[in-house]
Amino acid sequence: MDDALLRTLTPTVIGVLVRRGADFAAAEDAVQDALIEAVRAWPDDPPRDPKGWLVTVAWRKFLDATRADSSRRHREVRVDAEPSPGPGEAVDDTLQLYFLCAHPSLTPASAVALTLRAVSGLTTRQIAQAYLVPESTMAQRISRAKRTVSDVRFNQPGDVATVLRVLYLVYNEGYGGSIDLAAEAIRLTRQLAAKTNHEEVAGLLALMLLHHARRPARTRTDGSLVPLAEQDRNLWDTRLIAEGVVVLQSALARDRLGEFQAQAAIAALHADARTSAETDWVQIVEWYDELVRLTDSPVARLNRAVAVGEADGPRAGLAALSELDPTLPRYSAVAAYLHERDGDPVTAAQLYAEAARSAPNLPERDHLTRQAARLNAQLRS
Repeated sequence: MDDALLRTLTPTVIGVLVRRGADFAAAEDAVQDALIEAVRAWPDDPPRDPKGWLVTVAWRKFLDATRADSSRRHREVRVDAEPSPGPGEAVDDTLQLYFLCAHPSLTPASAVALTLRAVSGLTTRQIAQAYLVPESTMAQRISRAKRTVSDVRFNQPGDVATVLRVLYLVYNEGYGGSIDLAAEAIRLTRQLAAKTNHEEVAGLLALMLLHHARRPARTRTDGSLVPLAEQDRNLWDTRLIAEGVVVLQSALARDRLGEFQAQAAIAALHADARTSAETDWVQIVEWYDELVRLTDSPVARLNRAVAVGEADGPRAGLAALSELDPTLPRYSAVAAYLHERDGDPVTAAQLYAEAARSAPNLPERDHLTRQAARLNAQLRS
């Protein structure tokens, strides 16, 4: 069973059902039922046309559910409208579905959550981590979004800003999480950039390209994380860096700064430094100031504290950090790093261990645990 193939086909099959008259929530449920059937049937009898098979079975599931739902008995169900088996449509519906999920009847936060769950295949827990909210809160948000759109025909697509937010979160989960969606997010953002003349679309594309260029150097062969300062910069993809810088310069030239352009500018400054020591931290702090002005994001403020610590010394970084909520994810990890640089290994070791206990993924937890062990070993010697 090819799980990657099923994840790739899911948005397209949902799109087919939506265009044939199914509301989004019902289409999603029908496709999920079809995927269960695929898991049961494909190992013994794999179809020659997986997409056509899924479309046919999902449509049958939708018709069965429609007939069984008394509140929808007034709908006219035509069995002869069932799509026949055979080669599926060649159109990539994923980007269209992103816009459809960003429906005007939903708040931007609900639209993003619904799209991440229904189209991108992220779990409720992964979405909650991306939003820095409890899993129960995100589950309620997604349920409300489904109820809101359950009887809505998706003929009013949402706005670019909401779609960008979804693509950004999908890329972040794919880049650092348990499901590799980064390349798909880049592909869809390229499509969106080709269709629009929007400076923030270009900013997001530049940001993705610049981060993706560093990906080969982010982990060792054993899967352990490599901090930015320790990465082998010869492994960075200079072609992606060059493309990202060109895209970013074009966006900044329009003089309509947005948060993705500001983030891309920070990534470009890191990419421009031949060594960690040559990083222009003063400019990076200035760009974080712009990002905080634009978003007032606690995550941006946390990253700014790191930059301040590099530009003005660890005491200045700790002062900036003290203004933030200590329960913020990765707060302890940043505090540990700054305390270590400030010559306080005892506090740093304790904070690294604390950060490891709350790390969002296994590679990050292992990295922080090793940092704590390294300092403790030094203290014992």
